[in-house]
Amino acid sequence: MGLLDGKTVLITGGARGQGRAHAVTSAREGADVILLDITTQIDSADYPLATADDMAETVRQVEQLDRRALSFDADVRDQGQLDEVVAGSIAEFGKIDILIANAGIWTRAPFWEMTGDMWQDMMDVNLTGVWKSAKAVAPHMIERQTGSIVITSSVNGLEPGMNYAHYVATKHGVIGLMKNIALELAPHGIRCNSINPGAILTPMTNQQGAWDMFAGHEGGTHDDLIAGGYSFHALKGTSFMPPEVIANTALYLNSDLAATVTGVTIPVDAGHMLLTGVNQEPVT
Repeated sequence: MGLLDGKTVLITGGARGQGRAHAVTSAREGADVILLDITTQIDSADYPLATADDMAETVRQVEQLDRRALSFDADVRDQGQLDEVVAGSIAEFGKIDILIANAGIWTRAPFWEMTGDMWQDMMDVNLTGVWKSAKAVAPHMIERQTGSIVITSSVNGLEPGMNYAHYVATKHGVIGLMKNIALELAPHGIRCNSINPGAILTPMTNQQGAWDMFAGHEGGTHDDLIAGGYSFHALKGTSFMPPEVIANTALYLNSDLAATVTGVTIPVDAGHMLLTGVNQEPVT
């Protein structure tokens, strides 16, 4: 028996990266999967976003596990599209037991140099998109008096990060949102929790902007990223982690093992938050 036998899971940002890991892990544990993602580029994102081929591959991997997969090209910034996804999924599968609000983007600039579009796109996807996703499923879960919602935050929901204040703000914000969702839905038997990933190797992080950030100069490489990952984490031998480590934690939170766990956030960061750190570039 799987930990999610008979469940139906809706995953935003489901075409690749952490979303794909959530889909495959959920399917392995017995769940049918609903996937949504956009296949158009957001102009302020300086790396390629998901494609239709990415989504098709995630569907293939779910179906290879003998579970059903339903996919939608939909945007978490658009409440109408999310409502249509929920309605279509209920019509197809009869119910939605779990929401994994995973969709997110990451860009970098000093806060005083960010464009308005960079700030607004980040807010619209990473924070407002989570609210709209939860809003779309809440009436159905309330009607059924059961459900689980897991939100992807970040270690940057607990600490700042140099040159991405907009990302930090959204990831702090979703923790507060999670706690309010958990409080307001608790009387209906619905749980809500979040996860704080450390450095995870996905297409969002394995790209030139991140390579340069970890190298400390332009022209960084994937090897610079991996070397920097070892310094980012406290746990021996841990650099950038596979997305499955986040999916495994979501699996716990969405399963009966966590039946009385709500309103919490779990760092999955290989000890990153234990590090006290030093000022490597003091200004005197």
